[in-house]
Amino acid sequence: MNNVVVETKDRVLRIELARVDKKNALTQDMYRAMREALAAADADPQVRAILLHGARDCFTSGNDLKDFLGRKPGDGPAESFQFISALPKVEKPLIAAVGGPAVGVGTTMLLHCDLVYASPAARFQMPFVPLGVVPEAASSFLLPMIAGYQRAAELLLLGRPFTAEKALAAGIVTEIVPEAELLEHARNAALAVAALPPASVRLTKQLMKRPLGAAIAAQMTEEGRIFAERLQSGEAKEAMSAFLEKRKPDFSRF
Repeated sequence: MNNVVVETKDRVLRIELARVDKKNALTQDMYRAMREALAAADADPQVRAILLHGARDCFTSGNDLKDFLGRKPGDGPAESFQFISALPKVEKPLIAAVGGPAVGVGTTMLLHCDLVYASPAARFQMPFVPLGVVPEAASSFLLPMIAGYQRAAELLLLGRPFTAEKALAAGIVTEIVPEAELLEHARNAALAVAALPPASVRLTKQLMKRPLGAAIAAQMTEEGRIFAERLQSGEAKEAMSAFLEKRKPDFSRF
């Protein structure tokens, strides 16, 4: 699909978010395309690394709320949840380049990447609580572990935007790179990984991820259950209606 560009070159599979006119807001079709690209990369012995990026000035503004809220009961598991569930299982190294906004899943997916490069202008945000829901992608487990509880509590409870420097201090980002060099720097990192012994790379990633696998899966399941419940809550409906209507939400009656 045109909103997600997938290309394999020099043993690197590149996934580009290309819905720039909508700030790369993610639809269910885009989630499916990304999930299928990740599966194709793992299945292809010629692919040694995966590079995920948007434009230099926009990674993703998160879920397309109209698309996300348009799902009907009985539609089956959301593609967004299937994509998130697939991330911890990716066997090949996953490298991300983040410029501009990285909102919601745009930040939480980075916790499953192996290398993350951000421009100084990158802006991260996990606005789950302000939207009346809860975190996803096991971020309620992984972020306190890598950033420390108080730092994670600030980012998850307040849900405010934060800088690349703060993301680096929290362990979400590997390195901050000048915007003009961002995509090339990330691609060079992917090429460097792709040039290494593939089995050794894959097994080393597997060893690092193995101790947390069951805990991540369990936390994702619990987050998903509560998230689905919260979507039907009055708080979430008020928060999302206010967002779409460009007004301040009123939680005084809850």
